[in-house]
Amino acid sequence: MADSEYAEIFREEAGELLEELETSLLELEKDPADLKIVSRVFRAMHTIKGSGAMFGFDDIAGFTHHVETALDKVRDGSVPVSTELIDLTLASRDHIRALLDAATGGGEADPTEGERIIVALQVLVGGGMPLAKQAASAPQVSEEEKDPTLGRRSHYRISVKPTPEFFVGGSTMEALLAELDTLGESTAFMDAEQEDGGALILLTTDKGVNAIEDVLVFAESSCRVTVTVLAVEGEEELEEHKKLGEILLEQGEISAEDLKTVLDRQKPLGELLVGEKLVSRTSVDAALAEQKLVRESKEKATVAKGAESIRVASEKLDQLINLVGELVVTQARLTQVASQHKESELVEPVEEVERLTAELRDCVLNIRMLPIGTTFVKFKRLVRDLSAELGKEVVMVTAGAETELDKNVIDQLGDPMVHLIRNSIDHGIELPEERERAGKPRKGTISLAAHHSGANVVITVTDDGKGLDAERIRQKAMEKGLFRADTEPSEQEIWNTIFMPGLSTAKTVTSVSGRGVGMDVVKSTVDALKGSVSVTHSIKGQGTTITIMLPLTLAIIDGLLVKAGETHFVLPLSQVEECVELTMEDIARFHNRRMLPVRDQLVPYVRLRDFFAIPGERPVREQMVISRINGERFGLVLDGVVGEHQTVLKSLGWVYRHATGLSGSTILGNGHVALILDVTNVMQCARQEEHNTLIN
Repeated sequence: MADSEYAEIFREEAGELLEELETSLLELEKDPADLKIVSRVFRAMHTIKGSGAMFGFDDIAGFTHHVETALDKVRDGSVPVSTELIDLTLASRDHIRALLDAATGGGEADPTEGERIIVALQVLVGGGMPLAKQAASAPQVSEEEKDPTLGRRSHYRISVKPTPEFFVGGSTMEALLAELDTLGESTAFMDAEQEDGGALILLTTDKGVNAIEDVLVFAESSCRVTVTVLAVEGEEELEEHKKLGEILLEQGEISAEDLKTVLDRQKPLGELLVGEKLVSRTSVDAALAEQKLVRESKEKATVAKGAESIRVASEKLDQLINLVGELVVTQARLTQVASQHKESELVEPVEEVERLTAELRDCVLNIRMLPIGTTFVKFKRLVRDLSAELGKEVVMVTAGAETELDKNVIDQLGDPMVHLIRNSIDHGIELPEERERAGKPRKGTISLAAHHSGANVVITVTDDGKGLDAERIRQKAMEKGLFRADTEPSEQEIWNTIFMPGLSTAKTVTSVSGRGVGMDVVKSTVDALKGSVSVTHSIKGQGTTITIMLPLTLAIIDGLLVKAGETHFVLPLSQVEECVELTMEDIARFHNRRMLPVRDQLVPYVRLRDFFAIPGERPVREQMVISRINGERFGLVLDGVVGEHQTVLKSLGWVYRHATGLSGSTILGNGHVALILDVTNVMQCARQEEHNTLIN
């Protein structure tokens, strides 16, 4: 039974190790000869096993032990890396995840799956028979050949320099030193100047260097560890050659001060070379400058690598974000009160509060920002498994992995990205033979890219497959009643119908796709994230690009405050393209058809007064805010634009959970409530109303 106090720590650490394990296995499949990757895989599995046993996850430790046994044979070179081995190890990774979820109340693990994997691994690494039988018949590699220091009394110098992560899980240097002491005779030199300093251990043992590395394997992920063989008794080859001064100093024949005095009399190499007229002074100065530049660069890199970090529960960050949101609202009220009183003494401190609040808001929001590359990496496994299942050859390339996005947005981005990739592989990328006949490379390519665009992140999924068949999509859309027979929809309108529920052009329904559900999930999720998704490029025979645009964060957004009657609304500024005036003459010119020409393009619009049944007379000159939703322009007509507004998002509560055209609310500086518009929903409702009117 897992210790509940440490179960969460283990769950988080094991989750990170499993992600690292999957990435390493996919890299190993591409480069089976890279022993560093093999070691990385082994260490991840070894750490999961050891930590699992330590925290009471005995079933995980027991299963991982069998996998580790198989990987050990890969590590010592007796079993080659093969596709079957990668498949089984990836399956092992999935089973450990299932065991982990089951142990923390997240489902059930199938024990027969674990048994199947263990038997398959035993047959694979044992050459067709269980490991026990194989061990008796396989060529024996002596333990001495694998570790030349095993059984021979040897002296080691072990340096352990911990990072702050080492102590997060409750590890201590004392416990590590005690474990090393069980191997033989050890002497430890602790860094007395710093509490979390490192240690230098001199160890004499006949257990071999592998036994030492096994003790240190848990510390390697959070410490800088080096093991040096100083000498093997009976051998002189391994003994390090020391400088004469170092030996005399160690023997006490000379003091450090005397040694330094003598060494200071030596001229630097540059001076000697210049003195001998072998090189010029300029050349020496240039070489010294280069040396300084490289040294400083390395020092900066070391400092950056060793920067301290701490692990904080996401719930605490959410609480901090909420508090900052309340502070932003309070600061807005303070600003409004100060402006009403017009007290000159208040101007400076209020402006200072505004500046500090803005800096605090940006700092807190940045804490929750994560690079989107952490999400991209997860899809490599999906592409690998799905392309193998469908008999296709597909490679995935990524760009902009360092682009940062709010953690909550990234967490919800997984499902839509999975559906987009599955559709690209199933419907877009052709079979290898088909691609060769079309003059394309045998392997198809899926590109995931991300970049910042103002307050948004733009993510594109591009494939070099067959592209969309616009005519077939149009016919399907007409069968579904999405287009009338007498209309001529634009190419963009045809493409966007693939996101409608139930619309699929697949001739057969497979386990991957074909029911017209996946793209609807994509759109629903992206809409919920206050973003947009659209097909931005598709050429028959060349491929398709789908673009997702998302706000950087969902906690505090930049909004545009507008007014209709006495009601204030906020539009996400990221969805606002421009504002124009709508006059009575414009309305009369188009016979109340709710269309306005803007830059040679007719833009349909909805009047908020009508949509929300707001009473009162509308002004003579109305304002129209134009948004671009899923690649299409759409206008919202209102009484007036107040200006930009820092918007802290608040939910509407369960009473208003079915409210149409609204996604939340916010508090204004005067304490009044403003409603946040769901522009996409308003547009959909308006179109549905128009469609129903035309049918009736």
